[in-house]
Amino acid sequence: MNRAFGPLSSANMHTRPLKIDGAWEFTPRAFSDDRGVFLEWFKAEVFADTVGHPLSVAQANQSVSARGVLRGLHYAAVPPSQAKYVYCPQGAVLDVVVDIRVGSPTFGEWDAVQLDDVDRRAVYVAEGLGHAFMSLADGSAVTYLCSTGYNPAGEFGTDPLDAELGLPWPADIAPILSAKDAAAPSLREAQAQGLLPTLAACEQLYATLRS
Repeated sequence: MNRAFGPLSSANMHTRPLKIDGAWEFTPRAFSDDRGVFLEWFKAEVFADTVGHPLSVAQANQSVSARGVLRGLHYAAVPPSQAKYVYCPQGAVLDVVVDIRVGSPTFGEWDAVQLDDVDRRAVYVAEGLGHAFMSLADGSAVTYLCSTGYNPAGEFGTDPLDAELGLPWPADIAPILSAKDAAAPSLREAQAQGLLPTLAACEQLYATLRS
């Protein structure tokens, strides 16, 4: 994807590309007074200017997690895959994006952002990337704007505790995984089984979105 679109800023939103091509951080400006806080956590114009195409929202999801719950590492088959704009309106999570695109120069690398109800950042995860997060506090809520609807046949995962990946989960929090996530293959095993998206297929999809 084309990094020429970021970092950018508007009056109420700053954007920053993560080190994984296809992932960005969005930080809104929050307005506080004695009534509370107001902010614009998603702006379509800023998003399109940053990423290079609009976000077509087909589904909006929300999860609420106890401290230590680890969701991921998830991805969807390409095409159509599923892009996500991820925001934490309550609590705090450590959000991690992993490049799982076979043939990518950063294959197997990751970047992480803390999403919380203080800085109120959001993260965009493009199609074909792996995504996971760990809840850092009880009752952490995460809202996702998704580019496609849920497709069980096209949903996959790899082991978020894969030692070879070395994801930066806090050492003082015991991870709580679903049975499905706990049984997921390592990244190397998923690659050997032909389960991972290729960079070529992802770039073809990205070009279609930009056009």
